[in-house]
Amino acid sequence: MHIELKCFATLSRYTPPGAERYELPDGATVGEIMTRLGLAQEDVKLIFVNGVKAELDTRLKDCDRLGLFPAVGGG
Repeated sequence: MHIELKCFATLSRYTPPGAERYELPDGATVGEIMTRLGLAQEDVKLIFVNGVKAELDTRLKDCDRLGLFPAVGGG
């Protein structure tokens, strides 16, 4: 299966080549993808699948859009 993957802000360096059509095994979870990318759980603050907040154990489906966001500070 394929998903569209986007790592935002300081996580952008983890975006793999071909992220607009990233190949995964069927039934892969968000957590498995993060491990595959070398991302630690504490580095990711928000996860969205198809624009809806998701969790590490969310199973992805073909053509899903996965967005990974770091904690963002401001002031």
